[in-house]
Amino acid sequence: MAKHNDFGKKAEDMAVEHLLRSGYKILSRNFRFQKAEIDIIAEKEDLIIIVEVKARSTDAFMLPQEAVKKSKIRLIVAAADHYLEEYNRNEEVRFDIITVLPDEERNLVIEHIIHAFDAFDAN
Repeated sequence: MAKHNDFGKKAEDMAVEHLLRSGYKILSRNFRFQKAEIDIIAEKEDLIIIVEVKARSTDAFMLPQEAVKKSKIRLIVAAADHYLEEYNRNEEVRFDIITVLPDEERNLVIEHIIHAFDAFDAN
C-alpha cells in the first residue's frame, strides 16, 4: 500500500476513534455506491451522520476541507441517498467533514466540522 494510502487509513481510524469517544455509533465504513464512497456513516441522537475524512501532511497548499468540491459533495449525497433507501433509514441526515493535520510538533490533530456541506449548493 502506498504511503499516502497508509496515512489516509490512519486518518480514518483516528476519525472513527474520535466519533466513538464523542458518543457516535459507527454504522458503516467505506460505503460505496457507483463512483462515490462515504468514508464513515455514523448515528447519534436520531441523526445519520455522513462523514468525509480529509487528511493532509501539510496545509501549505490548501486546508483539507477545501478539497471537498461540489462534484464530490454531489457524489456523497447520492451515495447517502442510496444508503438510506437500501437500509430503510428515515432519520435526518447531517454531513460532516473530519480533517486530520499535523501541528507544529508533527502531532496529528483532528478537527470535526459539523454541518460542513450547508455552505454549499450541491445543485
